Amino acid sequence: MTDAGNDGLCIRLATGADAEAMLPLIRSHASYEHGRASVSEAALRSALDGTSAPLSAWIAIQGRKLVGYASATVDFSTWTGRPFLHLDCLFVQDRCRGLGVGARLLEAVRAHAVERELAEMQWQTPDWNHDAIRFYRREGALFLPKARFFLSVR
Repeated sequence: MTDAGNDGLCIRLATGADAEAMLPLIRSHASYEHGRASVSEAALRSALDGTSAPLSAWIAIQGRKLVGYASATVDFSTWTGRPFLHLDCLFVQDRCRGLGVGARLLEAVRAHAVERELAEMQWQTPDWNHDAIRFYRREGALFLPKARFFLSVR
């Protein structure tokens, strides 16, 4: 999907060829959420292009610069017995927030879910990220209070 608006913003599906350009945004996103991204270009490229690629991603380009991205995977809910789209990341550079970039990325992800006949999307955001929470609610998302855990197995 390519979505080019009058504002010069283009939203399109990312490929492995975009991995190198996506890495600075991924690192910025991790830093923003007080984390650290350790993904390599090769791992990202493989996840986007590999056989049965597990990751779908969209990039927002304004002019010739990447200004945002979203990524998603298909997961399965044992509660509903149906697959759903897990929105892993949605990030827009500071200077482009409030300009509709996030909404356009979210719409591209939503269209992807509809095309695959998935009934819902799920995701999380840090509880301190009030701007993101307001954005998601404005887009029609419902808030489900949960804590997210991480356990290293290596």
